[in-house]
Amino acid sequence: MSKILREEPRKINFTKNINPYATGSVIAEFGNTKVHITATVEESVPRWMKGNGSGWVTAEYNMLPSSTHSRMRRERSKIGGRTQEIQRLIGRSLRAVVDMNKLGERMVTLDCDVLVADGGTRTTSISGAYVAMKIAFDKLVEQGLLEESPIKDSLGAVSIGINADGNIIADLNYEEDSTCETDMNIVMTGSGKFVEIQGTAEGEAFSREQMNAILDCASKTLKIVFEEQNKVI
Repeated sequence: MSKILREEPRKINFTKNINPYATGSVIAEFGNTKVHITATVEESVPRWMKGNGSGWVTAEYNMLPSSTHSRMRRERSKIGGRTQEIQRLIGRSLRAVVDMNKLGERMVTLDCDVLVADGGTRTTSISGAYVAMKIAFDKLVEQGLLEESPIKDSLGAVSIGINADGNIIADLNYEEDSTCETDMNIVMTGSGKFVEIQGTAEGEAFSREQMNAILDCASKTLKIVFEEQNKVI
């Protein structure tokens, strides 16, 4: 049976309102991983959505050249497959907790720029993007542009891994992630519902029992994430 080596996340810090031009902004830190996130609200929607009265939430993700151990090339003319996949994950996750009809014909873009990458950049982006989005919506309510916040539930994400000894570790750093047999990214709402589960056995295949243990661990870990989010919003 798998043993849980760590179910607490790394040290979490959300520093809000770090960008004076964005409607909502935050720097999200999980351990040494650091992501700069802004929420920009536009009073329009993509052409294919015009006239239906509902809004849209989307995301962009980028890693700065010096965010990793060796310099990354900037994605200028074409973004890579990994970047596209992460952007879609962030966008899908955020849309799961937003009532688009209450948002009205507005588009919210969450820009997630990784300053330092030490594992869990996509999960840090999701947890931080929720904070930036919540700040933005609260500001629109204060300004009288929205009657009420369109957010239906809180949102957080965490990575969980199984190491070579079959033990479970929450919120993996780069070294832990690179040596794990199984790596999962789990997105959940504050009410305990799963938005997305991404899991891959890169070495030894994992059992149903281990899968259940991972989900239980994620639930416990994310309770702490939600608590830290609530402290700033």
